[in-house]
Amino acid sequence: MFYYKSVKDDSEVEQKLLELSEKRPTRGQDNYYLQIRNEGLIWNHKRVERIYKKLGLNLRRKKKRRVPARVKEPLINTMRMNQTWSMDFMHDALETGRKVKVLNVIDDFNREALAIDVACSIPGEGVKRVLEDIIEWRGKPEEIRTDNGPEFISAVLTDFCESNNIKLKHIQPGKPVQNAFIERFNRTFREDVLDAYIFRNVNELIEIKEEWMNDYNENYPHQSLGGISPKQYLKKNYSYFRTV
Repeated sequence: MFYYKSVKDDSEVEQKLLELSEKRPTRGQDNYYLQIRNEGLIWNHKRVERIYKKLGLNLRRKKKRRVPARVKEPLINTMRMNQTWSMDFMHDALETGRKVKVLNVIDDFNREALAIDVACSIPGEGVKRVLEDIIEWRGKPEEIRTDNGPEFISAVLTDFCESNNIKLKHIQPGKPVQNAFIERFNRTFREDVLDAYIFRNVNELIEIKEEWMNDYNENYPHQSLGGISPKQYLKKNYSYFRTV
């Protein structure tokens, strides 16, 4: 018995469909077909549909958010106030076991703590609110350095920074040393506050962090600042810049 064996080569079509599905995984067959025709490839609609189904691209796929490639940048000492802010999250638990989050924001210039926000949940809107509060009395920064946490790559924060002409700089994933200023601040805060006390509720933590923050800014001697506090360093160098 003799059977007809197809000699068609669909490898080119398969490669193109796989390429489009990798680049734009949420689009469907009709969109891919239009893109193929716009590129000048004259492939029959039924052929594209057949190969699309053959590759299993018509099946629902679980989407995974991809973090854009981050560029490694050297961590340098800034020359003026509000040139670069750094921010990061910390996590802890109350005596009851309830989780709490702490959002720290500092100015890299004088290592001053601009905000320590405490809550059980701080989404992207919460980060935006904290920044708005700081900008109201401090002025806005030229850039903000963060890691790639979901709150920091959210559309809310991205849109806020773009509308205020603030450059949002993300460090490379798994490289906390690229945000060393805020990491060092986090360590000090954890040793002095989070690991030193047992908190029954969020209000107790807020009360102690406010007292600690004021003492840190006014009195904490920084070796990197020549052994003086953030506020003392700011007053000493104030004649070299104007921000408002």
